[in-house]
Amino acid sequence: MLRELEPEAKANLSPEAYTAAKAAAAVMAMNNVFYRTRHLLSDHEYGTLRAGLRMNVIGNPGVDKVDFEFWSFAVSAINGCGMCLDSHEQVLRKADVSREVVQEAFKIAAVIQGSPRRWTRKRP
Repeated sequence: MLRELEPEAKANLSPEAYTAAKAAAAVMAMNNVFYRTRHLLSDHEYGTLRAGLRMNVIGNPGVDKVDFEFWSFAVSAINGCGMCLDSHEQVLRKADVSREVVQEAFKIAAVIQGSPRRWTRKRP
């Protein structure tokens, strides 16, 4: 989660939702690198190997599953993981979320990614 958004997130989310949003960002950052790399490798045998990544929070995020899926979808959009985008989009659509609402999630992700504060902030 962008440090600049943390105060606003804390002010507008319940403690459970804030923790779940941070968990979604963390688990999807890990998954996006793993699955994007697996997909990009020309040796498809990696797809037959067990991932072995701990993702328990996905099964029980402590908030409404649709909210968690939206956050996971948005993080995957920012990180550019097509496999994860497809997976989370399918879950959202099965939950009767319209394409227009799903698109709002990646519009928000695009605005966050394109924010001048994101690419001009100083690194520690």
